[in-house]
Amino acid sequence: VQLVESGGGLVQAGGSLRISCAASGRTFSNYAMGWFRQAPGKEREFVARISWSGGSTYYADSVKGRFTISRDNAKNTMYLQMNSLKPEDTAVYYCAATRTILVVTTTNQYNYWGQGTQVTVSS
Repeated sequence: VQLVESGGGLVQAGGSLRISCAASGRTFSNYAMGWFRQAPGKEREFVARISWSGGSTYYADSVKGRFTISRDNAKNTMYLQMNSLKPEDTAVYYCAATRTILVVTTTNQYNYWGQGTQVTVSS
């Protein structure tokens, strides 16, 4: 499956942004999906995960209550709504797809990756 992120940009602290991940090539609804992020000089870290149906979600503690992951299987698209953004949320955000039905949060458990979209939060 091919994944393409979009919607990144520059936003002030406290603001909101929604990023998207468009999928093609294989049946999107066969995959659980995740968002990861990578800040300069840091390892890529898990942000959120959504089941194939969208009925189950899981978040990193650092974004819980501020970010919402969702998907529209009819549009082959996943979203990440980010509210109350903080400067420490600044990173390149990647979407990823996994064949496993388990809730996984490590990069090696995801089979397909997008190229990333930059999100910058100014203080």
